[in-house]
Amino acid sequence: MATPSGSDASRAALLSAFACYALWGLMPLLFMGQAQVGFDSLEILAHRCVWAVAVAALLVWLAKQGGQVAAVFRNPRTLAWLAFSTVLIGLNWGIYVWATTHGATLEASLGYYINPLLNMVVGLWLFRERIDHWGWVAIGLAAVGVAFQTAALGRPPWISIVLALSFATYGVIRKRVPVDAQAGLFVECLLLAPLGLAWVFWLQSTGAGAAFDSPGNTLWALANGPATVLPLALFAWSARRLPLSTIGFIQFLAPTLQFAVGVAAGEPLTALRIASFGFIWGGAGVFAAAALHRRRAARRALKAAAEPV
Repeated sequence: MATPSGSDASRAALLSAFACYALWGLMPLLFMGQAQVGFDSLEILAHRCVWAVAVAALLVWLAKQGGQVAAVFRNPRTLAWLAFSTVLIGLNWGIYVWATTHGATLEASLGYYINPLLNMVVGLWLFRERIDHWGWVAIGLAAVGVAFQTAALGRPPWISIVLALSFATYGVIRKRVPVDAQAGLFVECLLLAPLGLAWVFWLQSTGAGAAFDSPGNTLWALANGPATVLPLALFAWSARRLPLSTIGFIQFLAPTLQFAVGVAAGEPLTALRIASFGFIWGGAGVFAAAALHRRRAARRALKAAAEPV
């Protein structure tokens, strides 16, 4: 069988990255749909925890990473770090589900615009990474955007802040834990599953659950598994094959789609909120342009180094 060419592999990685962020960006539609047929946010979160573990287990089996999973449970330190990352990702999932089912999708999207800019600050603080002039401009524009959002809401945008902080901290932990993406995600889902399963059983025993009221509702519940795990698997696959600058550019697709879903759902878009997102989009644009410039400069440097003197 012929192996794919470099351009074909690069195209597949790009398509995977776009698919990953498109799925993340459109995920509010899944949660809104469940809310319309009677699910509350905690029931949605519980079913994410229950059904994600099955899909994650399938991916671990396909990737032949069962040995890594077993090694995690033999290493208390690694297991403790993954337990901490589990708390963070559970918090992130829960707040995001609540936001998208309570008319706060726009505020949630702001958090994911802030996240890559926050990652730069975390990199400076923890990993002594350098932030150039344009990076500080992007961070400054984002800070102004958050200030405008605070004025628009009459309070700090806590949903945005907690989503950005929890996901950035989650990324730092997963960067330091020596476990592949699929194996680590399966362990996290495995740790969350008993809580989700207990809540589902309690809801069904009290007659408060919506998931098994009809075949349609059951399909809504089951959809949480692949919707949670598949974007993460696509991200892990594409991130190993694409430059970080490319990933950094594509990642703004997710909050842009979330923003569009929030507007389409009729969430209020006041002048102050438009100004807030204007600054955030400005920061995102500067971030993406600077990443593209650095990538081109690196290519020119490699090309110059390869030329004979």
